Amino acid sequence: MEHNPWTTHESVTAYDNPWITVEHNTVTTPGGSEGIYGVVRFKNLAVAVVPIDEHDHTWLVGQYRYPLDTYSWEIPAGGCPEGESIENTAHRELTEETGIVAETLTPVFGNVHLSNSVTNETAFAFVATGITMTTATPEDSEDLAVQRLPVDDAIAMVLDGRITDAFTVMTLLRIHADRCAS
Repeated sequence: MEHNPWTTHESVTAYDNPWITVEHNTVTTPGGSEGIYGVVRFKNLAVAVVPIDEHDHTWLVGQYRYPLDTYSWEIPAGGCPEGESIENTAHRELTEETGIVAETLTPVFGNVHLSNSVTNETAFAFVATGITMTTATPEDSEDLAVQRLPVDDAIAMVLDGRITDAFTVMTLLRIHADRCAS
């Protein structure tokens, strides 16, 4: 088993809000030099859903991403707070963001780490089927556009660079790989 070659001397919370904590750590690096290491600790698990209807169409949500100063097309996703199941979060986020109610969730992957050099964010993704529609109820911080398109068109958006969100990219490419393998 691998061992941790880092030594942490001090860990101080530099910032804290309801979603993340930012730590400033004083460390000794694996090479023996003194240094610092910043870590963003997420308070929620990341959960995403690719809804697929009987016509092999999916839905993407578009929104402005403040840190990147750009608009982004993504699969429906959100945070799973402590005490809520990832499946319940998947259903809730899908309905909130798109107005879709899914009968069935099938795991695409789980326990995947996003940006693991600076965060502890852990992600889970599902495919949702048995689609019925209701009214979307996005959060106040979300100004979302929703588009329905063939799954193959969403995958093409990943392959040609129109979709850059890592969670969306990895989930759609995994679905694509699974389809190619069968």
